[in-house]
Amino acid sequence: MSQMIFVNLPVNDLEVTKAFWSKLGFSFNPQFSDDSTACLVFSDTIFAMLLTKPRFKEFTKKEIADAATSTEVILALSADSREKVDEMADAALAAGGSPANEPQDHGFMYGRSFQDPDHHLWEVVWMDVEAATAEGQS
Repeated sequence: MSQMIFVNLPVNDLEVTKAFWSKLGFSFNPQFSDDSTACLVFSDTIFAMLLTKPRFKEFTKKEIADAATSTEVILALSADSREKVDEMADAALAAGGSPANEPQDHGFMYGRSFQDPDHHLWEVVWMDVEAATAEGQS
């Protein structure tokens, strides 16, 4: 069995967050979802567990970071092309997300970033692996 990752994120309004990701074309696994949790599916092995703040608090003794004012993590998703990077970033902004940083274009790598409705930072990145390898060897 392939190793899987479940990134857990606190959300303010589960329905708003689910609607945002649905508009970007993603689905949810109902087996791991309920009134306080939604299992966002990125691939067969990558998931984001979106939890209401009270539910998220059940898993930690620490305070929950306010993603509107601080950053604990930047989540990056790969894309198959530069065009796919733009498609996802544009869709995120149209669905209610907000810009995070300026686009990054290094020739062999291109990325854009956005904030979801809960202010979590996301990057969408395309990379030409062969060109990146050659770049690192020069």
